[in-house]
Amino acid sequence: MKRAAVVANPTKYDDKEKFRDLVCTAMSEHGWDEPLWLETTVDDPGTGQARAALAAGVDLVLASGGDGTVTACAAAIAGSGIPLGLIPSGTGNLLARNLGLPLELDQALVVALAGADRPLDVGRANGKAFIVIAGLGFDAKMLEGASEPLKRRMGRAAYVFSALHHLHDRPMRVTLRADGRPQLRRRASAVIIGNVGSLQAGFPLLPDAEPGDGLLNAVVLTARGWKAWLALAAHLLLRRQATSRVARIAFRELRIDVDRPQHWQLDGDVMGSTRQLLITVQDGKLLIRVPAATA
Repeated sequence: MKRAAVVANPTKYDDKEKFRDLVCTAMSEHGWDEPLWLETTVDDPGTGQARAALAAGVDLVLASGGDGTVTACAAAIAGSGIPLGLIPSGTGNLLARNLGLPLELDQALVVALAGADRPLDVGRANGKAFIVIAGLGFDAKMLEGASEPLKRRMGRAAYVFSALHHLHDRPMRVTLRADGRPQLRRRASAVIIGNVGSLQAGFPLLPDAEPGDGLLNAVVLTARGWKAWLALAAHLLLRRQATSRVARIAFRELRIDVDRPQHWQLDGDVMGSTRQLLITVQDGKLLIRVPAATA
């Protein structure tokens, strides 16, 4: 019988035993053996657990948690030929939403256990893997301010609450060089790099991004004050062409230099501060389990 490993973030469930029983029952019904069960920790959000699963010879790794758990597992199994299935249980679940994967537990398990495999690109920023979105500046500061207790209490509104504190932040000076092309210099509030196109509620931040096309897409955003941010949001929603507020780049390798240290994030996890990011893409490095009809 085939065997899967479940890499689960225990902080995402009120009743862990009930959740485990539901997963094991679904596996039995679909002809899978009892799963290898591995829980994430503060020190290891899933990478070590996924590596242990590979060493155990499993046929599938299931990431159960938010985008951070998914990314940690993906970093370990990318290039292994073992597919990654998603059991979304975070606040954002951006990869699942962009791929049209179900968010309900029973439907997510059906896709993970009986679906097909789709190759996805993997981005790397300063050597660290990401599969959804990397960001420098405003979005990373917003994530830093949205603590876990705040997210549990307010849900997605926690990000809005945090963002309000940074609407008047002074833009940074950035220099971007993509694939050896001429440099682009801008005053920017944020530089966001995506393997997928949409943020929360389907907001079309990077409408040209495709997670399996061998390219990453970047958008440089400039605004200061709530009126400027509202105008910028309208610009993005209407999918207008680039202006002084918005610049877009598609690339395989991108170097970003900043005039002063800025927070940066990968798939929702703040990585610290930096004055430089080097971002590359690995074509089709990760297999993701999706509905057979969409593979």
